[in-house]
Amino acid sequence: MSRSDTFKRQIWFLSLAWLILVVDQVTKTLAIENLTFARPVTAIPGLLNFTLLYNDSAAFSLGAGATSIFTVISSIATLIILWLAKKIETTSWAIMAGILLGGVVGNLVDRLTRQPGFGVGEVVDFLQLPFGFPVFNIADSAIVVIAIATVVRVFRGESIGRKRR
Repeated sequence: MSRSDTFKRQIWFLSLAWLILVVDQVTKTLAIENLTFARPVTAIPGLLNFTLLYNDSAAFSLGAGATSIFTVISSIATLIILWLAKKIETTSWAIMAGILLGGVVGNLVDRLTRQPGFGVGEVVDFLQLPFGFPVFNIADSAIVVIAIATVVRVFRGESIGRKRR
């Protein structure tokens, strides 16, 4: 691995992490400023509503009331992703890791800074698909998409973060 390639991967990783984090936090702020709690607004009829909710659990409302535990888990996940990032051998894995980091940190910021207080803040959710799908946010989307992509790549025989051998 050349230093130039390593540097490019790190730039992709950090740039996408920041991009996802910023987009996530900006869209959450816009949702808070422009939506009324629990009152859906149709964005794309039959496909997407904006519905402001506050979530004290994990994705899909799993683990309700365990915000402090998710804060610890998210903090540890952030540190692990940052530590493993230097070992990533391909640009595609660096891109995926950056998107994942942005999503994890996006929800962690909510847990650390929003009401009811530090470490137990509720995550802002506002995107709602039809058919009873849980309300979610950009960070949730990033985490789920990368989790699915990782599973697909691993089932195809790839090792996480590594070049194909």
